[in-house]
Amino acid sequence: MVLYRRNRIEGGTYFFTVTLKNRTSTLLVDRIDNLLHAVRTAKRERPFRIDALVILPEHLHAIWTLPPGDHDYSGRRRGIKAQFSRSIAKSGVDVHRNAKDEYDLWQRRFWEHTIRDDTDMERHVNYIHFNPVKHAWVTTVRDWPHSTFHRYVRVGAYSLDWAGGSTEPEGGIYGE
Repeated sequence: MVLYRRNRIEGGTYFFTVTLKNRTSTLLVDRIDNLLHAVRTAKRERPFRIDALVILPEHLHAIWTLPPGDHDYSGRRRGIKAQFSRSIAKSGVDVHRNAKDEYDLWQRRFWEHTIRDDTDMERHVNYIHFNPVKHAWVTTVRDWPHSTFHRYVRVGAYSLDWAGGSTEPEGGIYGE
């Protein structure tokens, strides 16, 4: 078994990319209620803060901050993926099972990055919020409903016309 090295900082803040195996699927937005229920359940069972989030049809990006003394983001992520898979299978969606009889919906691995400082945080939050435009799902950031962008607008961190939809904010590619 390959041992992946992950940075684990108790109470740390992490950026993630998690992807469905089928990159043409739209399950995450088609079944958004199931996904959000899985996230709420995970937060209730093992608290964490969602600093930023965007849910696209076949992948999502998030920034989480864990509580002091806790570094288990992998367990939370695994729980969300498992609950989402079970709930959509139970509702009648045909979810393939692998040779181990596990639901085979998600890519096994995920991209993770430890947020280092305020500049790093800002770049990753901007990346998350611009992602629906980058992937041509919408032409302006404000038009994508499955994003914490709208929360950032409400608290005054962004204007409603932030990024204007024409150019990617300063930063780079993270997790794709």
